[in-house]
Amino acid sequence: MNNDFWVLGISRGHNAGVCLIKNGKIVFAIEEERLTRKKYDGGPYAAMIKVKEYTDKVDYMFIAHTQNLDSAGKVDFTGDDIYTGLARKIGLIDQRADPHAPHPQVIDLSAQHHKIHAACAFYRSKFKDAVAVVVDGSGSVRDSNFVFDKMYPNDVTRYGMWEVESIINCSYPAEFLTLYKHSACKDPILTTINLNDDASVLGEDDHTFISVKSGNAGITKVYEAATKYCGFQEIEAGKTMGLFPYGKPNKNIPKFFTEFDNFTLSDRNVVTAFYPRGAAINSQLFDEMSNEPAEGEDVTLLQNRRDVAYAVQTETQEQVLNLILKAVELSGKKQVLLVGGYALNCVANYYFLNKLNEEGIELHVEPISNDGGTAIGVALLGFYALTQMKDKLNDCEIYLGPKYDYSNDDIANLAQKYGAVIEDADHQRVVELMTSKNIVACFQGRSENGPRALGNRSLMFDPTFKDGKDYVNNIKRREYFRPFAGSILAEDVHEWFDLRGMKDSPHMMYAVNCQPGVEEKIPSIIHVDGTCRIQTVSEQDNPLYYQIIKAFKEKTGVPIIFNTSFNLGGDPLVETLEDALWTLQQSQIEYLYLPEYSKILKIKND
Repeated sequence: MNNDFWVLGISRGHNAGVCLIKNGKIVFAIEEERLTRKKYDGGPYAAMIKVKEYTDKVDYMFIAHTQNLDSAGKVDFTGDDIYTGLARKIGLIDQRADPHAPHPQVIDLSAQHHKIHAACAFYRSKFKDAVAVVVDGSGSVRDSNFVFDKMYPNDVTRYGMWEVESIINCSYPAEFLTLYKHSACKDPILTTINLNDDASVLGEDDHTFISVKSGNAGITKVYEAATKYCGFQEIEAGKTMGLFPYGKPNKNIPKFFTEFDNFTLSDRNVVTAFYPRGAAINSQLFDEMSNEPAEGEDVTLLQNRRDVAYAVQTETQEQVLNLILKAVELSGKKQVLLVGGYALNCVANYYFLNKLNEEGIELHVEPISNDGGTAIGVALLGFYALTQMKDKLNDCEIYLGPKYDYSNDDIANLAQKYGAVIEDADHQRVVELMTSKNIVACFQGRSENGPRALGNRSLMFDPTFKDGKDYVNNIKRREYFRPFAGSILAEDVHEWFDLRGMKDSPHMMYAVNCQPGVEEKIPSIIHVDGTCRIQTVSEQDNPLYYQIIKAFKEKTGVPIIFNTSFNLGGDPLVETLEDALWTLQQSQIEYLYLPEYSKILKIKND
């Protein structure tokens, strides 16, 4: 490739963001919320403008979402869609193109949401050939002709459907063939049909044969319905995962899934509303659970809500395991990718390992498996489809945020603005602070992509304090039941945790069992079920963070530190140094460590 080839991927939804690639390599990726400081901010306009710091123009811009660009809105008078319009106005694409016609540099792949998820996982995995299992709340909307043979015999009706689970064969350069799809809609359509897949990346029909079962909520939407019943927003399913081990089996809770014509589907008498956005379960079926809690009462303290969390976790993870085994059966491949929002369920991911190890199945769980990863997926999918290159160009890198080069003057000016005092410091000083029961924020390098803090935008603490979980939850303004994670030296992990055959866990995608005797050593990061979400840290992957943990081990004998995301409850992870200092100013956190500069910034909060 003689000239640089720039491709921009855009994700439009609740995890809106961009990914810029140059000659197939990711230059940077970021979610909009990191720049605008508004959680789940849609429309990645600030992120698109950020692209101009790296290149004046892109060769192609690929769009990801669940609905096509017609749903995005129009620029006044010219009528082009708002993403093409913004890219045109800031010069990323040809400004002279007719705004009333489709722009030749902009390709909308919103109708292929699950393929884009699969592409993100595939191109970042170690596999050259694999099968992807996509488990999503709701993917692309589809209008297709269906025979409602269970409800309306002989009536053919055009009806909108949302893809919720897919099994997709993946191979280089850009072969993504769908083997199975579950679509769902508001009204039940309980029939099995066959239809061709949507068009391929460049608009040619790939004639993929798909088996579709339709009409009932998908696995993730069932989880969202239970999440709402437990008192959270549907999108906050991670809270339900944290609540689950407080629950127990409860015979009064009806099963979320039922058998129908050899399919296991959600029971629509239990999950009563699910599309296009909402989710709810029929509380009248839950006997004593049908009574609403008293005003102001914390529903998570009610055992029945805890038991619902237990039920939905255990039932859905069994459904996803069956889907993984189905993918192996349909594809004949034992290299499996797991992606989509459900893949963030680190409890389920650990559950899968025993069964998959028995079957000789290799599993890659994509760390950026939520919709934030679709900006990456659509950029890589577009690049490989256009170039037909067969080389693997990207690893499963997570530190993909923009680069920041702060001078000493920059740091001094920001410190003055926020009333911080600067002092020289080393790792030993940081360990001394942590063991004196101080939370120390760590800010370094490029930010992590995805929802996990992995040492570059982290809050660090001593995990040996018995009350550490409650202490940090209170300061972060989080619920009492939510667990914390640990970052451990990679060479020590097997002495402390059971990885069920995994060599390491660098992306914090598994909640693993601790070894005997470990729980009492690090009580503040062990959850009530004896598990811990861990991140293994090697010197190669993150040298400065590794050295901090090593210094902690030298002082305490414990090769693991308490790690949680650098933000307060309801806020996005911090992105810039100014975000970091603002967060300290709004909280009881006093110390900010900049390991690249060997400095600590201290804010005294009254």
